[in-house]
Amino acid sequence: MHPINTVSPAILSKVLKPARYTGHEWNSVNKDVNADLVSFVLAMPDVYEVGMSNLGLKILYQVLNNRPDTFAERVYAPWVDMEAEMRAANIRLYTLETKRPVSSCDILGFSLQYELSYSNILNMLDLAAIPVESTKRDESHPLVVCGGPCAFNAEPLADFVDLFIIGEAEEVIGEVAGVIAEWKKAGKPGGKAHVLRQAAQLQGIYVPSFYEEEHNAAGRLIALRPTQNEAKPVIVKRVIKDLDQVTFATKPIVPFIEIVHDRIMLELFRGCTRGCRFCQAGVLYRPVRERKMDTLVNYVQELVDNTGYNEISLVSLSSADYSCLSPLITELITRFKQQGVSVSLPSLRVDSFSIELAKQVQQVRKSGLTFAPEAGTQRLRDVINKGVTEEDLTQAVSAAFSAGWSTIKLYFMIGLPTETDEDIAGIASLAQRVADLYKQIKGRRGAKVTVSVSSFVPKPHTAFQWFGQNSVEEIERKQKLLRSLIKDRSISLSWHDARTSFLEGAFARGDRSLGKVLLRAWQQGVKFDGWSEHFKYDAWMEAFDACGVDPEFYARRHRETDEFLPWEHLSAGVNKAFLVKEWQAAQQETFTADCRHDSCGVCGVCQDLDVDIVDWGQK
Repeated sequence: MHPINTVSPAILSKVLKPARYTGHEWNSVNKDVNADLVSFVLAMPDVYEVGMSNLGLKILYQVLNNRPDTFAERVYAPWVDMEAEMRAANIRLYTLETKRPVSSCDILGFSLQYELSYSNILNMLDLAAIPVESTKRDESHPLVVCGGPCAFNAEPLADFVDLFIIGEAEEVIGEVAGVIAEWKKAGKPGGKAHVLRQAAQLQGIYVPSFYEEEHNAAGRLIALRPTQNEAKPVIVKRVIKDLDQVTFATKPIVPFIEIVHDRIMLELFRGCTRGCRFCQAGVLYRPVRERKMDTLVNYVQELVDNTGYNEISLVSLSSADYSCLSPLITELITRFKQQGVSVSLPSLRVDSFSIELAKQVQQVRKSGLTFAPEAGTQRLRDVINKGVTEEDLTQAVSAAFSAGWSTIKLYFMIGLPTETDEDIAGIASLAQRVADLYKQIKGRRGAKVTVSVSSFVPKPHTAFQWFGQNSVEEIERKQKLLRSLIKDRSISLSWHDARTSFLEGAFARGDRSLGKVLLRAWQQGVKFDGWSEHFKYDAWMEAFDACGVDPEFYARRHRETDEFLPWEHLSAGVNKAFLVKEWQAAQQETFTADCRHDSCGVCGVCQDLDVDIVDWGQK
């Protein structure tokens, strides 16, 4: 038996939010630990409140624990105060369910949601006394697995991860657990290399140690070649054909403290084919596959019974596009209103906004409305294929103000391809027009308009993957310009740190050279890079310099469409020719229609992956 980590009340009394580390929450699963069980630890390389809010991990926790041969536990990144106490007391990173050392488990699986969480992966491995580099681990250590959207460019983490799950994991994660179960049962023959070869034969599994980089005479990456027979030249994503047939998180763990998304999370459908050219998720999760309305209502009944939550958040890439949304909301409100359960839509597309829908949603409790025009001018909205006009926004906001709303939040990006200062000025003027609309409609001032501006980061597998992002100085200049143009006190402005976006861009489009940079930066104390109070930009730049790696080569360099990209061996199902065509269409400011309601754009997903669009409104 492995030792149980004991965290004394004396230690917990010294840290912020001790309930992050105690476990025993409602709906958490605890099984009798034995050698035959596949011991799986689901990890988020971020603090408890963020990790507990991730829907994917909630689903996988239930999927794995439904298997009689598997026990899934959880671990999150200890906050800096707890880490200091653990290191001082020589306490290893432990699971929340049984308090066992994470190092005693079979598989440690990280969810990769954000490039700036990578340093926390190394820190958590070290806290668990697991060698951070995969070549220094053997079968006595857990297999380190990663999945999630960032896995679609796995190369910056290739030195540290044994295998990646590419795509949707509900089915393949059970197959991986099955491979581990058989290997353990047989006495772990052939060691770690054997089980990796077995896993590599599964669709959607990428084993980075089975590939080697090839460079040209100038040192430029030109290929990634398999070195093992089991390794496929291209790893194609896993996709769930029928979402009604897979497990959903109907019995999620209820935390003792407030988390980021402390409510029922109801995934209506997966995928979005509106084709915003900046949007990675719109490519990774194609095609659109809706759940049946009856399935969703049954989920909600189970979730309300199992959790006691009084808010249902309808979460999908564009929830207002669910074909049965109005009848679904009517049914949910009718059924659950007496229990004080409300329904919320996190963000509304301007062109699919219905004030009647918003009135329905906010019968129980009223909050502000959020819209995402993304760009300040019609020209730039055409470049990014947003497909909405200023008239759409005006109509939606006017209807909202007339119906009693006064708080509006608007999301924009700066640094988009072809952007000019005129586009930046357009953000300020659009926000001003929204504020002025309130006065026109109500005859008085009183609107509260929040403008939230993020910095654009080009992402793999998108039409903008070839675009070199703006420099830190240019983004900061644009932020300053925008601040100078917003003078109305009813408009508030928030923006992202340009330096974090630059680092995100380097890792988003990076290759294996970034592994040594990441290792060096972590050794210099970087962690929690997504948290402004802990972000150490200078330490990162020192690490790049010490390793002889130029971050601008990855983040800021425009790439040719015939250049080999570090993620070309990891396929989201969308063919490169389609993305090239979209990149060219962006530069020509031409619109590409949504294939869900128009003609097929021949992106390749449905045909090559043999999966159909599921739209219950068109059945």
